[in-house]
Amino acid sequence: MNIFEQIKKYQLVPVVVINNLDDALPTMEALIRGGLPVAEITFRTACAEEALKLLTKTYPEALIGAGTIINAKQCETAIKSGAKYIVGPGLSSSVAEVCKKYDIPYIPGVATPTEIMQALELDLNIVKFFPASNLGGVKTLKAICSAFPQIEVMVTGGISEDNVLEYLAFEKIIACGGSWMMKGTPLEIENKTKRAIEIIGGNR
Repeated sequence: MNIFEQIKKYQLVPVVVINNLDDALPTMEALIRGGLPVAEITFRTACAEEALKLLTKTYPEALIGAGTIINAKQCETAIKSGAKYIVGPGLSSSVAEVCKKYDIPYIPGVATPTEIMQALELDLNIVKFFPASNLGGVKTLKAICSAFPQIEVMVTGGISEDNVLEYLAFEKIIACGGSWMMKGTPLEIENKTKRAIEIIGGNR
């Protein structure tokens, strides 16, 4: 099962912000106990690189990638730190080149038809619609996707337990990225993760 197939299987990608390295293992353990061994570690904190190294070494079977990747240097660092996939807030041709070099999946962020066309020119047919809720949610995405039958989408931005099923009901959406289950103590994260999985249970 390749990375995209795994993402499609889980349907949820927790967006994880690690501000303190000591929080990395308890946070990932909470997700795993909750039944979701998946994480997109955002590269916008000082300890993101070390956290990614620690987590990928400790949990080699987990589906751990790097998010908020905006340039080639970050991408190289993330891949060498063990990231199994790369996610960007936008589309970067230099990031795409690095991912191609290492044969690592890249999910670029897009918000417009023009950006989707640019992604397709780079042979990227799985994209991230971001920020989804601010851009009109499922209604907007359906309108855009009607012009691009070859793409599939991960959505991020404003996703919650209240609307996740609405997004996953659209056949073009392979997964929802979100941070709503990441708030609180490790026990709270575990319980929120279990609840999230229960909510999408009918879709899995």
